[in-house]
Amino acid sequence: MKFLEEFRDAEGARRYAEAIAKAVTRPWTIMEVCGGQTHSIIKFGVDELLPKDLTLVHGPGCPVCVTPVELIDKAVAVAGMPGVILTSYGDMLRVPGTKGDLFSMRAAGGDVRIVYSPLDAVKIAVEHPSRQVVFFAVGFETTAPANAMAVHQAKRLGLENFSIIVSHVLVPPAMEAVLSSPANRVQAFLAAGHVCTVMGFAEYEPIAARFRVPIVVTGFEPLDILQGILMAVRQLSEGRAAVENQYSRSVRRDGNGPARALVSEVFEIVDRKWRGIGNIPRSGLGLAGPYRDFDAEKRFGVAGHSVEESGECVSGLILQGLKKPPECPAFGTRCTPEHPLGATMVSSEGACAAYHRYRRFGEGALHDKA
Repeated sequence: MKFLEEFRDAEGARRYAEAIAKAVTRPWTIMEVCGGQTHSIIKFGVDELLPKDLTLVHGPGCPVCVTPVELIDKAVAVAGMPGVILTSYGDMLRVPGTKGDLFSMRAAGGDVRIVYSPLDAVKIAVEHPSRQVVFFAVGFETTAPANAMAVHQAKRLGLENFSIIVSHVLVPPAMEAVLSSPANRVQAFLAAGHVCTVMGFAEYEPIAARFRVPIVVTGFEPLDILQGILMAVRQLSEGRAAVENQYSRSVRRDGNGPARALVSEVFEIVDRKWRGIGNIPRSGLGLAGPYRDFDAEKRFGVAGHSVEESGECVSGLILQGLKKPPECPAFGTRCTPEHPLGATMVSSEGACAAYHRYRRFGEGALHDKA
């Protein structure tokens, strides 16, 4: 398949691995931000191709994983109310809150539906004018334009039976939070290519300059990731700290102008709590003034709910690059995809799910599939 097979070429991967080994001059730790990149790294054994002095750690770039517990509880509560149709993406249904998950609510009779686009939820609202339709809007900057368009369309259509629970988070503040931690071990980042397709990468330039860390915007296939690692290692070895764009086939510095404009119209920047990490100032999106009537939390009276997280799950340490999934005592025993303790085991982009699927039995690297 064009634009896919050529980025999974085994010989190309070996050449990149050799170049990386030659460029490494001392121990370095690099964090890939995106959960999609994490899955590629673990699935194809990219990390096992690297020299021992180079460590990859996994970042907070899984939006399902960082959705706070209280928002799951709010979604579950709203889904159980009479006359409500709650919609979301499939991987949100199994994320545990303190009182169950959306899958359990559906099994108990709640009208919880999986959709593939927030515009599907708008269509359901049009087709069911007597029901309240709620979309659980989760994601980074990547999904924000589609969710903004759904709210924009609902307002244009005058839909009074459509609203959203907003759990949008932003990547740059999370990177700053990781770098500001006294326990930080990250010396360079592989930034998420799909986020930058929308937002561009100009926002990363002040971070690279302030913290003196290389940031390489990177794609998701094995050769993308290996090239991004090589670019980051070369910067580290040369003492540089700049933003570079490996994913040039999809990303431009200023991103997608119309998409950014729509997001800025519908949403505003707010403080946001991240599951396993805590509150990060100005790290999320909330509905802006003209669109606040579509806020499901206020509409259904659940806005003030707050809960404490379970202390058994170490997903917060994993999302900050301080631990890897196999270091959790519950990994693969008390915590599995069927019975997860935390969202990193549930989401299709979660680091724990990746290790459980591809490394649970200690398989070696999938070099031949790279």
